[in-house]
Amino acid sequence: MRKLHHLEASPLDAVSTIFTGATVHTLDPQLGRAEAFLVHGSHVAAVGTEAECRAEARRRCPTEPAVVGLADKVVVPGFIDPHAHPLMYGQMMSWVDCGPAKAASIPEIVALLREAAERPGTTPVRGYGYEHRNLAEGRHPRKEELDQVATDREVYLMNASGHGGVVNNYTLALHGVDRDTPNPEGGEFFRDADGELTGELSDAACNILTGVDGVKVGHHGPNFHLEDEPEEHLRQLRAAQEKFLRGGVTSIGDCQVTRRELDMYLRLSARNELKTRVSMYLLSHLLEQAIEIGIHGAFGNSHLAVGGIKFYADGTLGGWTAYFPDGYVGDPCRTGQLYHEPGEYTELITRAHSVGLQTATHAQSPTAIGMVLDAIEAAQAAFPASDARHRIEHCGLPSPEQIVRMKELGVYPVNQPQHYFNWGEGVTEAIGTPGERFNPLGEFVAAGVPVTLSSDAPVAEPKPLEAIQAAVTRVTRQGHRLGADDLRITAEQALAAHTINGARALGREDELGSISPGKRADFVVLSADPLAVAAGDISRIAVLETWVDGARAYAM
Repeated sequence: MRKLHHLEASPLDAVSTIFTGATVHTLDPQLGRAEAFLVHGSHVAAVGTEAECRAEARRRCPTEPAVVGLADKVVVPGFIDPHAHPLMYGQMMSWVDCGPAKAASIPEIVALLREAAERPGTTPVRGYGYEHRNLAEGRHPRKEELDQVATDREVYLMNASGHGGVVNNYTLALHGVDRDTPNPEGGEFFRDADGELTGELSDAACNILTGVDGVKVGHHGPNFHLEDEPEEHLRQLRAAQEKFLRGGVTSIGDCQVTRRELDMYLRLSARNELKTRVSMYLLSHLLEQAIEIGIHGAFGNSHLAVGGIKFYADGTLGGWTAYFPDGYVGDPCRTGQLYHEPGEYTELITRAHSVGLQTATHAQSPTAIGMVLDAIEAAQAAFPASDARHRIEHCGLPSPEQIVRMKELGVYPVNQPQHYFNWGEGVTEAIGTPGERFNPLGEFVAAGVPVTLSSDAPVAEPKPLEAIQAAVTRVTRQGHRLGADDLRITAEQALAAHTINGARALGREDELGSISPGKRADFVVLSADPLAVAAGDISRIAVLETWVDGARAYAM
């Protein structure tokens, strides 16, 4: 893969600051733990003892450096979240929260949405966050139930996976969908036993939600790119950015960028308001346009860059659209779907790989993961590359044999342990005992496959310490431990997975991911040591400060 190289040094007259008194986990194997580090401008200039940092400061500048005392605090590199959806996350903050903490039944969801519908105007009513397995009824709401919210405007209730949800009759009629409408490739308008639409839709069927002039992605992914006014989108993106910084996240991989997201990032950057670093993964419907304009690898600057291309192999376990050809244990008639036929998908991956683009493919089921590995193997055979670093997003249920293939092919799985923290029980309900292996991080470590953690926000909150705890304990929110002990990883491994391994997944380990001389001064100040506290207490650690480019971007 072609990495992003943007390693300009700080100017000689930049301010120097020594940070001392803390336990510093550098995540640099050559440095280990340190007692102090020197920041010169936007970069780390020295790491070691306070005396060593002072000596380096004097060498760089005759004036005395500033000193920041961090007694009894802990410093780690800025967390890297290589798979998230910031604008979608910010947009959903303005929607109605219908998650399990707010609604335990369909009538409770209807009541929450109806309250929003009572506000003046006829703007669409949008809610998010429900999981049908968590509802008292154990099923998805129906369109008739959402008709109780409103019949004069669109009502859309997105499920927690982000891969679909339920709409009212008005929405279906507005977009010309009836019982005779065929399912789009890569999506479904769900029907009951009598062939009537239930109102549930998934994946590519969500294209109807963006209207005539909105973003269309065909069968390249779930369409969650609903349009608001540009200023509203910018407000949403700012709000999301603050949440990431509050969690200690300094770098993000936006893993589904269309014209909507690119436009907003460019506007925010032009206003000098982009505080986090963002590596954009363009959705695969844009592959040919990207190649045509010459994007043949990572491209951009230290704050905003194109990282690669996002693909979809199958759907989501949360919404039961991941592809299991023999059906789900919870519903044998439901198989999920593949977004592409294997031959077509292999051509797409080979096309991206041939010009040097990193690929990141959503795949959950063993069948989908196998399709991804077959395509990468074919692409490598046609165009050998020593470090292509292709990714599999989520990579929920790879077989042991597929994990060996990942090692052989240099594939990076990018996992989200908060998925099983939030709804791990639902995976076993959906597919049975094999669901106990969901996100087999310990098996990756044993096979020598790099472990990388992310949030998938808004599917989970951007709280890296919560993700690290879930990876170490595999205990769900309901208190159940998912799977055998050999699926767990250590706190040290989990911390690396959310820092230096995240940087590697983005192709940015030369400038990010550890507190090392010459790298960007992105770091987080914590109230306690995630490597020292009890595993069940890691998520309780407070993020006190988040620093980006040597400047404080968030303080508690």
